Amino acid sequence: MNVMLFHSTYGLRPAVSAAADRLRAAGHEVWTPDLFDGQTFETVEDGRACKDAIGKDELLKRAILAAAPYSGRGLVYAGFSFGAATAQTLALGDEKARGLLLLHGTSDIAETASVDELPVQLHVAEPDAFEPDDWLGSWYLQMGKAGADVEIYRYAGAGHLYTDPDLPDYDEEAAEATWRVALGFLDSL
Repeated sequence: MNVMLFHSTYGLRPAVSAAADRLRAAGHEVWTPDLFDGQTFETVEDGRACKDAIGKDELLKRAILAAAPYSGRGLVYAGFSFGAATAQTLALGDEKARGLLLLHGTSDIAETASVDELPVQLHVAEPDAFEPDDWLGSWYLQMGKAGADVEIYRYAGAGHLYTDPDLPDYDEEAAEATWRVALGFLDSL
């Protein structure tokens, strides 16, 4: 499978490269575009400041330009938190998208969004201050209305970015469970 994997607001950190290597070891081709021009951050606040300084439109443009050379192959869009939101936006706009793998995040869905049974898998902490239950319920219904085939996996007690071993949120058990399920998802596409 061809996977476009987007980083979180922390930037293109070692955890993203390690995730890409894990996917490559399972036989997938993976690209990890750097939307922050090499900047990485120690706090979510610093990452958000960078994201805001670059601007939503410019970040989306960068993501589209990164994916464009490969989209004809039928990409699985994937991402971590902010990167998941980016992946979701691109997947819902790419008629050749093969799947959507969301780790720790979702995004608004346009009323006009329409996909043909796009396989979607979301992995998120429970609870997660960035993805509250009422939001996730609404998101799930909207994705279904858009035509997506959605699976949600919740990890009780894990922190928001629980797959990143360099962050306080890290939860090894939840991270390993996520990767097992996510690799199975990719293999099924």
